[in-house]
Amino acid sequence: MAKMSIAQWIIVFAVVSAALLQTIDTSIVNVTLTQMMGNLGATLEDISWVVTGYAAANVVMIALSGWLSAKLGRKNYFTASIILFTVASVFCGTSTTVTQLIIFRVIQGIGGGGLMSTAQSILMQTFPREEAGTATAIFGMGVIIGPTIGPTLGGYITDHLSWHWVFFINIPVGILAAVLSFLYIEDHDETTKVGRMDWFALALLVSSIASLQIVLETGQRDDWFNSHFITTLTIIAVLSGIIFIWKQLTVEHPLLDLKLLKHYRFAVGSFFGFAQGFGLYASAFVVPVFCQNLLGYTAQQTGMLLLPGSVATAIAMPLVGRIMKSGKIRPVLLAAIGLSMFILFVLMLSGMTLSTGAGDFFLPLIIRGVGMGLLFVPMTTITLYDLKSIDMPQGAAFSNMLRQLGGSVGIAVMTTFITVRSVFHIRRLSDHVTMYSQATIERMNTFVKLFMSKGDSYSTAHTKAIAAIQGTVTKQGIVLTYNDVFLVVGAFFLLCLPLLLLFVTKKKRDVEKEHEIELHFAE
Repeated sequence: MAKMSIAQWIIVFAVVSAALLQTIDTSIVNVTLTQMMGNLGATLEDISWVVTGYAAANVVMIALSGWLSAKLGRKNYFTASIILFTVASVFCGTSTTVTQLIIFRVIQGIGGGGLMSTAQSILMQTFPREEAGTATAIFGMGVIIGPTIGPTLGGYITDHLSWHWVFFINIPVGILAAVLSFLYIEDHDETTKVGRMDWFALALLVSSIASLQIVLETGQRDDWFNSHFITTLTIIAVLSGIIFIWKQLTVEHPLLDLKLLKHYRFAVGSFFGFAQGFGLYASAFVVPVFCQNLLGYTAQQTGMLLLPGSVATAIAMPLVGRIMKSGKIRPVLLAAIGLSMFILFVLMLSGMTLSTGAGDFFLPLIIRGVGMGLLFVPMTTITLYDLKSIDMPQGAAFSNMLRQLGGSVGIAVMTTFITVRSVFHIRRLSDHVTMYSQATIERMNTFVKLFMSKGDSYSTAHTKAIAAIQGTVTKQGIVLTYNDVFLVVGAFFLLCLPLLLLFVTKKKRDVEKEHEIELHFAE
């Protein structure tokens, strides 16, 4: 195997830096929303569009990145995306109204959506074929670690500077990545033939994904289908999506090449990527919310809590890439081990209480971090491996889009589940809190004496005691709800485990061919 040149490693640095910008910005803004609301005089509904607008634009551009990369050239499109993302970051940081911020966040999302899939295809084509696992590992570090670093970095910036610097920190990294990309990235000799922009298909794609993203982001807040707005957007999303898919299957040069799904492993891998995004995003969403809402952690403390798991992922991914290159362990087996570690992770956290401390999270998050590397690297490599080089940008765009959508669906489902299940648990616990219960009477007397010892009158102390008991019941009900969430996610991962067998149901000659490839890798 030939050693990587300095120029190739510079490309790796530029690509991963740009990918990290996009993934960090996906989560870094979430911890600064309160400060933005106060500074810009915005309502919660207004400020939520700062997140929703970015996410919707991001998914649309991920879907289009394969076509745009072929049309404009991989180097030109990737560099332009970095520049657009960086310039939009400047304007986001200097926004003086929430309307300006939303507009520039959408523009930032357009630039960011062009980074992820293009970065992945560049890495897959920069590394030799036998180094596909290493390329995926390096890309995965940006995809997985970025969202974890985001809250930590955002919390620190919010506590010590202002929300403007959440965007300003992108500027130096963006400039460096753009310059290096322009100087060192080269367009691949083979290019996919693409036709003119199909504006009708683009409008269908935008309306479908944007509507779906808005439904997923705001559905719980608006009580889902009891809202005419959510119902209308859902109909638009479904109809636009169906017509878009039909057009892409019937035109010669589609915006999103769905015909790649005729490759068996790519089709199965893309489906599994959606399921993977659903489960991973849902589990990653629960821990920070639990720590901040119930344990009283700050955003920075929560980020520090998650950091060891990110370090474990950073260490695991290159090791997994080396293991795959050796050919000693089948990628599907590595993915099965990784998925099993996720199941263990959620089971370990399914018994959390209000006395759960930071030390109780350490081992489960380390296990999740290692499992992330064992799952992400093999699955991504398997999914894209059978594609030709010219199909890599379209394939990466499609698989990344499905994983992103899976994550959005996962978070929306878990948010709804938490709301419904918490009501169930609070009502069930409240049934046992009556004035006929000796335990309740003793707890009431304890609280009354406590408040009276601080100078309150009996009536005031009694009122506060009732409120304290209600607060305790509510907290306990929510704790039980989060435990249920982990059990549900664990069950979901368990159901996904047999799906890995779909990757090994091949004809004998295919198995022999794969074995020959693995022996070649080992050499």
